[in-house]
Amino acid sequence: MAEEQTELEERIIIKDQHTKEIDLVNRDPKHINEDVVKVDFEDVIAEPVGTYSFDGVWKTSYTTFTVSKYWCYRLLSAILGIPLAVVWGFLFALISFCHIWAVVPCIKSYLIEIQCVSRIYSLCIHTFCDPLFEALSKICSNIRVALRKEF
Repeated sequence: MAEEQTELEERIIIKDQHTKEIDLVNRDPKHINEDVVKVDFEDVIAEPVGTYSFDGVWKTSYTTFTVSKYWCYRLLSAILGIPLAVVWGFLFALISFCHIWAVVPCIKSYLIEIQCVSRIYSLCIHTFCDPLFEALSKICSNIRVALRKEF
C-alpha cells in the first residue's frame, strides 16, 4: 500500500511539472526581456526645443504609436505564438536529446580513452624530462649574479 501511494505521488509530481499554473500577471519572472523590448514613444520619437509640432498631432502620434504597437504585438502573438512555441519546443527538445544522447556520452568516452594516454604521457615525462631538468638545475644552481654600481 505504501509503495502504491509513493508511485501515485511520483505520477502527480511528474504531471505537475508539465501542467503547473503559470503567472498571468508577471509573465517575465526571470527578467530575460528586461532591457530588450521596453520601447516607448519617448524612446523613438522626440522633438527638440524649438521644433515642436502641433499639440494635437503630438498627442495623436503618441496614441497611434502606443495602440498600434500594442495591437500589432497581440495580433502577431495570436497568429504566430502557438506555431513558434511548437517550433521552439521542438528545437529545445532536439538540443536536449542531442546533449543527453550524443554530447555527454562522447565526452565521457573521450575522457575514459584519454586517461590511458595521459598516464603514458605522464610516465614518459617523469622518466625522461625529470632527470634532465634536475641535472640542469644542479648545473645552474652555482651561478651567482652580482650587481655593482659604477660611477
